Amino acid sequence: MTTVLATYANNINEAWNSHDIEKVLSFYSSDYIADDVGQASPLRGHEGLRAMLETYWQAFPDLRFRVTDRLIQDSRLVVVWVAEGTHRGTIMNIPPTGHKVEVRGVSIIDVENDLIVRGQYVWDLAGMLRHMGLLPEL
Repeated sequence: MTTVLATYANNINEAWNSHDIEKVLSFYSSDYIADDVGQASPLRGHEGLRAMLETYWQAFPDLRFRVTDRLIQDSRLVVVWVAEGTHRGTIMNIPPTGHKVEVRGVSIIDVENDLIVRGQYVWDLAGMLRHMGLLPEL
């Protein structure tokens, strides 16, 4: 299972970086649910995931993820990542700044029957705002 999920992690990352919504959705269960620190409420199903993807890809049209580490246990995959992109569209009611951002985060993903059924996403929202010039440097 470890090798299968390691390959799966790479394929998910490639799908996200392709900005192809249907390709990304193919990895997720239709009853997928997720908690994301950047969302006001849990994401539910393909509709919630699609809306989130469209929002982030519109705000950061060059958004790319790089996996820096991962941990696999049974059917759970923990991915440590860095996302980079240029803020070119409105996000969280913040108009485009044109600033490059780099955000670090961790995704905890539960997989059943080769589909993601649950996700927990913790990432450096303050760091993103700092890169946009909206928070002071520490």
